[in-house]
Amino acid sequence: MVVRVLLALITYHLSLITSQAQDDPEYRMEIGGGIGVMTYLGDFNGSLLGGMQPTLGAVAKYKLNPRMDWVLNIGYGKLKGKSEDANTWYPDLEESPITFSTSVVDVNVRFEYNFWPFGTGREYLGARPLTPFIAIGAGLVLAKPDTGDQAGGLQLPIGAGVKYKLKDRLNLTAEWMMHFTGTDKLDGVEDPYGIKSTGMFKNTDCFSELRLTLTYDIWARCKTCHNDRD
Repeated sequence: MVVRVLLALITYHLSLITSQAQDDPEYRMEIGGGIGVMTYLGDFNGSLLGGMQPTLGAVAKYKLNPRMDWVLNIGYGKLKGKSEDANTWYPDLEESPITFSTSVVDVNVRFEYNFWPFGTGREYLGARPLTPFIAIGAGLVLAKPDTGDQAGGLQLPIGAGVKYKLKDRLNLTAEWMMHFTGTDKLDGVEDPYGIKSTGMFKNTDCFSELRLTLTYDIWARCKTCHNDRD
């Protein structure tokens, strides 16, 4: 008798949770913006924290499900450095050191994977308001250094971060991304030793970015279309 009562209570509470999860909407997208700092990594700087400069950006996320997102990111920032900060000795630059400032436009599309389902727990049963995630993508970078001609190329952003749901439709993301690029001219100068660049990993310039982003959920899924998961 006691077992039957317990099973009945458990079934009742599970039905309440399920109905509550179905009543609260899921949202297909997030839009928002963020601020942070970016750092040049190339011939004249080898430190992840050296010469940090402010950056800002806009994001739009399409939610495949509570664990996966496609993200469009558009960012703008500055990269600064000088040849005196190089980890390698460049004899030709001793008498004529280089100091540069580069404006950077970053456009990329990336895939984010949440380690736990992300949400309030009411719109999707089992979702959590806090989750770490990893991200990888592809895109373009356009640079205008004051020491040389405009440069551009493909980029490969890879990183990780943490998402936190501030309110039902408001999300805060802290992330770190490393942007591997296909150009050696973010600083306006090709390799001082004349070593050719290959792909995105051999003798090319990169930049890292730390950012806080605030986004707002939009485009609610149909509450009654339980099979609609597009």
